[in-house]
Amino acid sequence: MLTKADDFPVHQLPEPIATSGTDRNFYDRYFFNGYTMDGRVFFAAALGVYPHLNVMDAAFSVIDNGVQHNLRASRLLRSERMDTKVGPISIEVIEPLKKLRLRVDDNAHGIKADLLFDARANAVEEPRFTYRHGPRTVMDYTRLTQNGGYEGFVSVNGKRIDIAPDSVTGTRDRSWGVRPIGLADPQPAAPPRPPQFYWLWAPLNFSDRFMLYHNNAEGSGIPWNTASVMGALGDAEPVHMARCGSEIVYKSATRHAKSAVIETVTPDGAAWRAELTPRFNFYMSGIGYMHPEWGHGHYKGENALGYDTYELATVNENDPRFWHVQAFCTARLFGPETERTGAGVLEQLVIGPHAPSGFKELMDTAP
Repeated sequence: MLTKADDFPVHQLPEPIATSGTDRNFYDRYFFNGYTMDGRVFFAAALGVYPHLNVMDAAFSVIDNGVQHNLRASRLLRSERMDTKVGPISIEVIEPLKKLRLRVDDNAHGIKADLLFDARANAVEEPRFTYRHGPRTVMDYTRLTQNGGYEGFVSVNGKRIDIAPDSVTGTRDRSWGVRPIGLADPQPAAPPRPPQFYWLWAPLNFSDRFMLYHNNAEGSGIPWNTASVMGALGDAEPVHMARCGSEIVYKSATRHAKSAVIETVTPDGAAWRAELTPRFNFYMSGIGYMHPEWGHGHYKGENALGYDTYELATVNENDPRFWHVQAFCTARLFGPETERTGAGVLEQLVIGPHAPSGFKELMDTAP
């Protein structure tokens, strides 16, 4: 089946672009977040393409006065992966790896946005994420991550929030490959693997640089994919750290961080330390992650649009819908003759055992 994308020199297989390998879990996704350094403004968005499920979905969330507003949309893909618009939500690549436009047009739920992401630094290719359970490939994907500034506006029920690049920064990513999407596989590889997932991701912005860190770990605490990157602004090449690690202090009766420390060492032996203080949680189910009805790739019909809100002060953090968070953090960075204060997020999803954290069961919590 030929589609518009076949007229671009982007093929990777002797197949039309509509055919993405053989795994039904292949996906292609955009993610954005943006915030002021004091956390007064915070928004996030996502758009995902699922070629073998013939679905495209998108979401936009914004926090205003302690309320997280979540707008979600889904439609039939019809194999046209270049048409990156779902209901009122659209993404346009203005200049690849530099500028992208995110729009939320008029809709019945009073959420609007027109935002231009402009890169502050070069995009970073993270190490390939490949995880298998026996013969079954559970994850196999690549992600690029890029920090930038935003210009435009967000509107919530007629209240306009102007966005300027000197005050609103954030991070975008693009990931593509294989990970669980849509309905769960009715028969995973035998014997079944007990639920376990440990994930941290921390993109941080400072006045003259950025820092990235992530950790996917087994229940023993041994990472199966971890890395850290430090970069100056502009076209400077980012520095991939020689080693890295983190330590989390959890809020009592939760699996969410009260504080965190990230320590990294450059290839030439220079040590860096980032101290993170979470201010509030953004709940990732607002943009589809682990949502029971609007999960990524779920078939919702020809066109569907949904909206809900979360009162941040009353969220039950141990409800599975709210396990996956991006905690907005104040970040202090210490390095050779360097001390900076900035901001960023600490994304967390901790399910099942994790020995260094003291977790032994599916969802036991910190004392």
